[in-house]
Amino acid sequence: MKIIPAIDLMEGQVVRLYKGDPKQKTVYSDDPMSVAKKWQEAGADMLHIVDLDATIGTGSNLDLIEKITNELSIPVEVAGGLRNEEIIDKAISFSDRVVIGTLAFKDKELLQRIAKKYNFSKIVISVDHIDGFIVTHGWQESTKTPLLDAINEFVSMGFTEFLLTNVSKDGTLEGPDLEYLEKACDIQNTNVIASGGISNIDDVFDVQTKNAFAVILGKALYENKISIKEAKQLVN
Repeated sequence: MKIIPAIDLMEGQVVRLYKGDPKQKTVYSDDPMSVAKKWQEAGADMLHIVDLDATIGTGSNLDLIEKITNELSIPVEVAGGLRNEEIIDKAISFSDRVVIGTLAFKDKELLQRIAKKYNFSKIVISVDHIDGFIVTHGWQESTKTPLLDAINEFVSMGFTEFLLTNVSKDGTLEGPDLEYLEKACDIQNTNVIASGGISNIDDVFDVQTKNAFAVILGKALYENKISIKEAKQLVN
């Protein structure tokens, strides 16, 4: 299982939100480059860099993310606000993978065209949910789409990479949502990245038992409740 630290960017700062609420943010650093290098040196398998300003429509950190990525030797996946082909083209030009959420549910034709242009393995579908129903637009819009139905549909289209976040767990340190994680991982031909709620090393172990492809470490990492080193020792 891969260990992937998250770097969430807002106005150029490294932050964490509580349940995705921009009004409930904690700033951890105003030097995201040094944070990225720190996680790389600590042994991260990949970095998950999120442009929160683009997600909520207040700005963009994409040039900063490109600068950071160019300084690293480990893979980077870019997430947040990738909602048109031009921005996706730019993000994919310097990163290893892009995470697409809102657009994936709004324009499946465009999504498929992008996947064929670059390779399906470079596209991670973000399946964010509350109580098993997909949410989009930076978690601000609810849909009536059941999570597992959505994953099955994307698998039938040729997608294999998924980022699974239970929004009500994100940034809470209350433990991961193992129930939906297990169901998602049981779907054939899926590599599921577990995100949200990780609070300690036991949570990482629990996620591994569900056959997740990777786990995202966010708030627990920044609050020193877990280290990349101990997570790597557990999964290796």
